[in-house]
Amino acid sequence: MMELVWEIAGWAGAAMILSAFMSVSMGWLKAGRAFQTANLVGACAFILNGAFHEAWPSVASNVAWFLISAVALLRMRGVVGGSASEAPAMQLPGVPDTTGQLAVVEPPRAA
Repeated sequence: MMELVWEIAGWAGAAMILSAFMSVSMGWLKAGRAFQTANLVGACAFILNGAFHEAWPSVASNVAWFLISAVALLRMRGVVGGSASEAPAMQLPGVPDTTGQLAVVEPPRAA
């Protein structure tokens, strides 16, 4: 019975992380609080599953995944000042911009 619980945790973690990644990659979700939370919870599930199977490289990489998501969530909390509202989304390299805004950089003008 416990083996089934750890297997379900592993598959649920995979579904959360892959769904979050696909949602951001397709532009359906911004790389904000919901994305980081899905990564954090998914990594926890992978850690449990990997520890059960004694798959230590997987456990180590998912501890890193968890820590990255935890730090990102803490930083987002700091940006908002601890409020419960959604933090501004960060633009990550290689992730499509879903804001619809273009960054225009103008060269300095000669005086």
